[in-house]
Amino acid sequence: MSKDQRHPLEHRDKSIVDGLLVGEPTDTNLAELARLRIRYQGFPGARDIHIDLDNIMQNWGLTEKELFEKTRAIHQVGGIYKTRGKKEEQDWN
Repeated sequence: MSKDQRHPLEHRDKSIVDGLLVGEPTDTNLAELARLRIRYQGFPGARDIHIDLDNIMQNWGLTEKELFEKTRAIHQVGGIYKTRGKKEEQDWN
C-alpha cells in the first residue's frame, strides 16, 4: 500500500483551483485547468485537488480530450502566460 504524498506546490495550486471552481471557462482558466490536470496526473496524493479538477471539468461540460484540444489551440496562438511585458512564462513543474 502506497502512502499519499504532499505535492510541493499543492498549497499554491489549491488557491488556483478554488478560483476555477467559481470561474468560467475563459482561455486563461482553460489553460490553468489543463496545466494542473497534467501536473497532478498520476500524482499519489492531493486527492482534494484531483476531486476539484474533476468537478471543474464536469461543471464546464468538458472531457479531458476536449480540454486538451481547446488548450492546444489556445497555446498555438500564444501569449496566454505573458506577464508584464516579459517573455512568456509557464509553470509546468
